[in-house]
Amino acid sequence: MTDPARPTLATRFRGFLPVVVDVETGGFDWNRHALLEIAAVPLDLDADGKLICGETISAHLHPAPGTDIDPKSLEITGIQLDHPFRLAKPEREALDHVFNGVRAAVKKHGCQRAILVGHNAHFDLNFVNAAVARVGHKRNPFHPFSVFDTVTMAGLAYGQTVLARAVHAAGIDWDGAEAHSAVYDAEKTAALFCKIANSWPMLNAPKSELPPQQPSLLSADVGP
Repeated sequence: MTDPARPTLATRFRGFLPVVVDVETGGFDWNRHALLEIAAVPLDLDADGKLICGETISAHLHPAPGTDIDPKSLEITGIQLDHPFRLAKPEREALDHVFNGVRAAVKKHGCQRAILVGHNAHFDLNFVNAAVARVGHKRNPFHPFSVFDTVTMAGLAYGQTVLARAVHAAGIDWDGAEAHSAVYDAEKTAALFCKIANSWPMLNAPKSELPPQQPSLLSADVGP
């Protein structure tokens, strides 16, 4: 039986489920450069109502036809496109895999939509939205423009905006050799978000003072 006094993710973020996302790409232009890796970490709550990291969902992608790759980006990420163990998927298949996992988490927590959390979050969201547009995907579980950005949160909490420095300031382990992997960066960003959010008391405004909620973008397309 659910304890009505216990916080839930459905109520904590106004019906949105925070899902931490990191992408690795073939450059900085989301309309031109390829999406090469994506990882998503839906958040969960522990028995005490504290935010924790859920199970990571990830995929490596084949560069979509017509997209470009800047060789300098591969030097930074260390991605080897022809590595036999990369197990890359076509863009549509990769999005289906990640989105299905995100929608399952949204449904599990009784939320109505996912909201992307990222470090420089609009970079990740823009690449996701560009891939969605390329393949004509109709079931994107993420809000199309709203995000939680850990750059802002870490700047406020620790005075740091670089991910490695912010993670270190939060007392979370960081291995520079693992950085620029979508899975590693997403999991560290998720740990950072949870650390900051769990340290910040929620200030509850009286419900009578809140304007009515607009449902249009909240409830769009999260069915199974």
